Amino acid sequence: MLVSSPQTDDEYDCAQSKPLRRQPTQRRSARRVERMLDACAELLDEIGYEALSTTRIADRAGVAIGSVYQFFPDKRAITQELTRRNVEQFVSRVGARFLKEDYRGWWEAVDAIIDEYVDMHRSVPGFRSLHFGDVVDLNLLDSYSDNNTVIAGRLRGLLLKEFGLADSQELDVAVLVAVEAGDAVLKLAFRHNPDGSPEIIEAAKQLIRGFLSRQLRSWSPRGA
Repeated sequence: MLVSSPQTDDEYDCAQSKPLRRQPTQRRSARRVERMLDACAELLDEIGYEALSTTRIADRAGVAIGSVYQFFPDKRAITQELTRRNVEQFVSRVGARFLKEDYRGWWEAVDAIIDEYVDMHRSVPGFRSLHFGDVVDLNLLDSYSDNNTVIAGRLRGLLLKEFGLADSQELDVAVLVAVEAGDAVLKLAFRHNPDGSPEIIEAAKQLIRGFLSRQLRSWSPRGA
């Protein structure tokens, strides 16, 4: 399919589009890209993905449409980069919390991970609309692995580092199932309550704790 102009990119979502056409090399360019991502996040909450367009993103960010296409081929690519930023922020927040707090065991670490997810859902623009990209594409973060598999891998790495757990296929499967189950229940918690149903959030914690307890009975933190 031939595309006559950049503006037509929003009429279809190119399955192979990459998030950034080029990395910003100057601070001014980096700030401009961040404004585009911020604008995308705000608009996702206000009008949703279907109504989103590069023109609207440019207007909200206060940049020329040419600046958008300098870095992104279409709205999907901007949304993809926003998703990557969300993931990095989520993992960074969880990692920082692990450094500041002492946990009696992995179960308390799991609660902390859920608490960070819930807080981002409540406070980070675009997060409740996009989560980790599944609204747009289940393979938004990686061409070969679905989004939750990527997230599970990042969280598994944090748990391995924090608790010195033995790496294994069993661990891979357990964390992936926990992420999938927790993601589904937490979405339910926010479906009709913008702040999240406390009862369903607590149920998500109990569900994940119970599952991991049965699957990984030998886990224990270092020094326990």
